[in-house]
Amino acid sequence: MAIEPVSVDWAAARRVSYLLRQSFRYEYPKPIRDLNHRLVVIPPERFGDQRRLRHRLSVDRDGVRFEDRNDRFGNMIVDVFAPRVPEEIEFVAEVSVERHAAVPNRLADGWLTESYLLEASPLTAADERIKRVAQELGDSAEWGLSLADRINDWVYQSMTYQHGVTGVRTTAAQALEIGSGVCQDYAHVMLALCRACGLPSRYVSGHLLGQGGTHAWVEVVLPTKDGTGDAIASTFDPTHASRGGLGYVTIAVGGDYSDVAPTSGTYLSSARGRLVTSKRVTLVDVEYGD
Repeated sequence: MAIEPVSVDWAAARRVSYLLRQSFRYEYPKPIRDLNHRLVVIPPERFGDQRRLRHRLSVDRDGVRFEDRNDRFGNMIVDVFAPRVPEEIEFVAEVSVERHAAVPNRLADGWLTESYLLEASPLTAADERIKRVAQELGDSAEWGLSLADRINDWVYQSMTYQHGVTGVRTTAAQALEIGSGVCQDYAHVMLALCRACGLPSRYVSGHLLGQGGTHAWVEVVLPTKDGTGDAIASTFDPTHASRGGLGYVTIAVGGDYSDVAPTSGTYLSSARGRLVTSKRVTLVDVEYGD
């Protein structure tokens, strides 16, 4: 039974459970062949305080083959192969997850060998303006969470949320020059600034309760300084000037959007397909602490 999010005392919630249903339907004006598709729509079994309970990925036709694998970021990738698609094909992902409050996302020693956390990716390369802003922000706050908070707030105040002015190939520098974009662009601008300031950080793709589409935010990865060599990945959502919370469901992480695009692939045909998507995240259980 669905629970209305407005009825939840989020400050007192200790555990929440969600059901996620997401569909991707591709429609073609004529048959296509040799479909080779990549889906990043199923969360890992464990991600910090988040645990995947059940999952199912289905397709609406026979003769389709699925292969699961993990990429270098630990994301679950589903490769789909279909020899022929007459007119349309639909993928449906159904996932049950739960999250627990106050459980940090701890990364084991060796995390800093992941060079993508500090290196600029194709979509997050810093131009002169980003470098200048990074210098100003770096001078205004102590390195670490304080600086990440300043960057998070700066991106929120410097951008206007607007559909249709950017695309999946828009870089952080381009989005900042426009001054508008969607959550993907906010995340890319924050990543560009964090990396220019020497803050290890990564792109996160997932869902935010109450929003219609896929959401994107940032994790800043900082050492615990407890002698273990471990790190804590902390959530920052520059689209909402937020530090995250139990209303977020993580699907995948990477250097930028190109690493975690929910759906992508190739096929043989001169026909151009049309994508229709839908998503529903339902809150099904809440447990409160004492």
